[in-house]
Amino acid sequence: MFQRRLLPWDYGVRNLMRRPLRSALTLLALATVVLLVFVVVGFIRGLETSLTVSGDPSVVLVYSVNAEENIENSSIAARTPGLLTASLDGINKQFDVPHVSPELYLGTRINLGDADGGLGLIRGVSNVAPLVRRKVQLVEGRWPGPGEIIVGRLAASKLGCDPAKLAIGESLTFERKTWQIVGRFAAGGSSFESEIWCPLDDLQQSLKRQDLSLVAVLLNDGGLPAEVELFCKERVDLELQAVGEAGYYELLQKHYGPMRWLAWIIVWLVSGAGVFAGLNMMYGAVAGRVREIATLQAIGYRRRAVLLGLVQEGALLAAGASILAGFVALAVLNGVAVRFTMGAFTLRIDGVSILIGCGVGLLLGVFGALPPALKAVRMPVAQSLKAV
Repeated sequence: MFQRRLLPWDYGVRNLMRRPLRSALTLLALATVVLLVFVVVGFIRGLETSLTVSGDPSVVLVYSVNAEENIENSSIAARTPGLLTASLDGINKQFDVPHVSPELYLGTRINLGDADGGLGLIRGVSNVAPLVRRKVQLVEGRWPGPGEIIVGRLAASKLGCDPAKLAIGESLTFERKTWQIVGRFAAGGSSFESEIWCPLDDLQQSLKRQDLSLVAVLLNDGGLPAEVELFCKERVDLELQAVGEAGYYELLQKHYGPMRWLAWIIVWLVSGAGVFAGLNMMYGAVAGRVREIATLQAIGYRRRAVLLGLVQEGALLAAGASILAGFVALAVLNGVAVRFTMGAFTLRIDGVSILIGCGVGLLLGVFGALPPALKAVRMPVAQSLKAV
């Protein structure tokens, strides 16, 4: 008997067109699964990117040795910035202004007018802060004066409120004081974007505190973080520790490592659910084509050729579903803000996300179609030709 090699390529395409409703439903189901994968991978990539871009390699953070990684729990003496300036030679200066930023950082309840806006992140800063926090840029309004604040680009997402509530001219209430919004800032996607900044002196008076949470030091080209670390070790009476800002956010990445692993497990679980959904759909699709498959074998096509033809149909549907889900993810999900314990960040649908999402989609199509296709081609031809 003449043995044909493979089914024509357009045979699988025409089969999909012959059953438009079933093909459309299968495409939609696969696209939904792939879109869920994009959501989880976008979450992981957004969190990793936010932590990566937050650290400045030239900045060293000085805070309490008892605070570990939680700067909001840190409390250091108000004279620390002056001691650092007088003791260190590697501090960057401009117009004789040392780039040393004293800061008070805390999470507190914030009220939006008469409504409760939720828990927000407040950072009290001095006028030196823009020189040290070089990624922070005002995009609207001006630098705050007494009783005034500026809000980060993602502060509304952190508070879970309408961005219009944080427009310039609006007022917020926290720590028994009402503050007026006079500006908005961005910080290149870093964690600062979910914060609210106000004058350090005003925040200290409102909190009735004279201490600081941390001091951020910008080093010059010749400055070494080891010099700051040595100062902290020598001044044991101050109970300080020094960590490079980039290293600090690397520690945070390790701290959130279990959460990232959990997210990857969710990707595998969603993918596994998609495989079972694909199996169910493909079994239904193949069950109604038993005579067609037997006929193809009867006229000379090998089982391998028929098997590849069925897998081709599943792969085509999966490819279409991946492309559809990718367009939706880029148009709708990319840049969507997500609230988190450390503040807020945006979902990131980048090249890695697209590669993983589309790869999972194609695997769903191939492995979802393979088992029912194997079952169909193994049935006896004579018996299959008699099937109704």
